[in-house]
Amino acid sequence: MDDRFNTTAGWVLGAGIIALGLSSISGRYFHADKQHRPEKMGYEIAGVVSSEGGAAKEEPIEARLAAADPAKGEATFAKCKSCHTIDAGGANGIGPNLNGTVGKPVASHPGFAYSDDLKKVGGKWDWTNLDHWLKSPKAMAAGTKMTFAGLSDGAERANVIAYLNTQGSNLPLPAAPKAEAADAGKEGEPAAAASGAPEAAAKK
Repeated sequence: MDDRFNTTAGWVLGAGIIALGLSSISGRYFHADKQHRPEKMGYEIAGVVSSEGGAAKEEPIEARLAAADPAKGEATFAKCKSCHTIDAGGANGIGPNLNGTVGKPVASHPGFAYSDDLKKVGGKWDWTNLDHWLKSPKAMAAGTKMTFAGLSDGAERANVIAYLNTQGSNLPLPAAPKAEAADAGKEGEPAAAASGAPEAAAKK
């Protein structure tokens, strides 16, 4: 009986020692050369913009308006119709009537009770203010009554602004920004070099 117990205990102890040894070996194998946290976590996927690096810089509103499509803006504006009317003389709803909004003073539509925070913004609903507002109303006026989260896509915002402009404002769209000065400089380099060639020849 004692021999059987000793034999069983020996096998159990031996198995435990083997398991401990295998655990130690596997740990060393899988953690080999991995003592330090990787400098860059995860894997890069072609065509996907990293959140760490940031997305490409958004074009100014003037450039986006030059390529804007009011018809697409009207389709997007369908989301706004639950709170706003846009026809001339339309009644205020949860939000004010938006006919002729572009170019009007901020928080100025008759008969609508605007939040104090929006009243403090001042200025006019110009292209830039409308772009900021549609991107994030809360960022522009924290206490605004408007619950709409905003439109993150810059082209979509430009489409909506272009559509709003056709509804009672009809202001001329701003000129698209000119090409960067650096590009103009690069284009002028060959001409500058050519103009300097005769002077160099004359000095010789």
